Amino acid sequence: MLRKTAHPRPARQAYLTLALAVALTGTLTACEASAAAQGTARTQAGRPGAATAHSDRLAALAQQDVDAGAPGVVVRVDKGAGQVIEIARQAPWTRADHVLSASDRFRMGSNTKTMVATVVLQLVAENRLRLTDPVEKWLPGVIPNGNAITLRMLLNHTSGLFNYTYDPAVLKAFTGQDTRQWTPTELIAAGVRHDPLFAPGTDYSYSNTNYIALGLVAEKATGDSLGELIQQRIAGPLHLKNTYLVPDTGTGTETGSEAESEARSGSGSGSLKRPAFAHGYEPDAAHIGPLLPPGTPAGTAFAGPARSAGYVDTTSVNASTQWAAGGIVSTAQDWARFSGALISGKLLPPAQLKEMRTTVAEESEFPNRRYGLGLEQVVTPCGTVWGHSGQVPGYSSENYTDATGRRTVSVLTSTIFGLVPPRTAAANQALVDAAVCTMLDKPIPATPAPSPTTS
Repeated sequence: MLRKTAHPRPARQAYLTLALAVALTGTLTACEASAAAQGTARTQAGRPGAATAHSDRLAALAQQDVDAGAPGVVVRVDKGAGQVIEIARQAPWTRADHVLSASDRFRMGSNTKTMVATVVLQLVAENRLRLTDPVEKWLPGVIPNGNAITLRMLLNHTSGLFNYTYDPAVLKAFTGQDTRQWTPTELIAAGVRHDPLFAPGTDYSYSNTNYIALGLVAEKATGDSLGELIQQRIAGPLHLKNTYLVPDTGTGTETGSEAESEARSGSGSGSLKRPAFAHGYEPDAAHIGPLLPPGTPAGTAFAGPARSAGYVDTTSVNASTQWAAGGIVSTAQDWARFSGALISGKLLPPAQLKEMRTTVAEESEFPNRRYGLGLEQVVTPCGTVWGHSGQVPGYSSENYTDATGRRTVSVLTSTIFGLVPPRTAAANQALVDAAVCTMLDKPIPATPAPSPTTS
């Protein structure tokens, strides 16, 4: 949901975007390995030699990220040949909350958009929707000028709709300062009460409003809830046992009070034993001010229990503002299975996968990124990859595949704004670049020694 930007447009300046000018082509942070792993990287079915060297190098970079100030990080790399590298590291002060494991569940943020787009394109393949359909056809009277905005424009962020997360009232809920529970219709209303940024189809601007509308369109076209559609069409067929959409109403947590308790305790209940839920953190009110973009409303800060090192625990922050724009919970392993299946053509027919991979340029601050239909094309130091990034309070994630879907990489971080200080940002970028290069079986780029100064 959060969008990385070094120089936000005026319309974005009230939004909690990542001011990571020197980092974030992909992003990670640091976490201690699980007790079973004894703080070391784990290579599954790996061979000695190069695979071990890559694993050791990634583990060292993950620890460097932690040492630079990141609360926690999970790295998973699958080179498509039976070699899976899994790493978890965390800062010592986070251990009292939870001992991080590479198998933990994680809030995936805007990676959700790729799943929502997949559902929409499946419906297109079934002739239940058309990319040329105006949004007015499915949501009459909900979006002004809806006859001029097509489903394609919603999918690739060329609608011009204002991003509802920038609305001051929504922002308070997003940061947990307000416990009001928002419905999808209310989120759209918060977005469209602001003027559009441009005429439909004439420019690009990333907007969560687009995907809330798409979620409602998918529900209207099928009669099923978006969560049910994701389970029926993606999670169920792919056996993603730890992937689900946080509900759009009610508590705003995963599935109500039981899951709220589960997120706090890190354990499942009943006969279903899920992986633990990773804790997320953001700088507290005394420390976050200098990290926010210019124009952010005064007093903006994240709510949550205070932690040492100047953070708050945002694990149970109000999640009702996320839904189709950023409400998926998953694991690195589940997401690798999904993204690999998607790019390799197992979830969409060739015509719809081609549409998904037809891209437009993103803002000028992202010259290495292009946006398709819920999917990003990213040029990295070691080659071009496909996937998405995501940020919700306490969680940043980058998930990519190669062009075939056989190789996958995930880097999951337990903060957003904890990555803004330059030293942390540089360590984060080095880790992401190394993880992607490892996935593509390319040499890991040399990185300068970290600055001895504090971040």
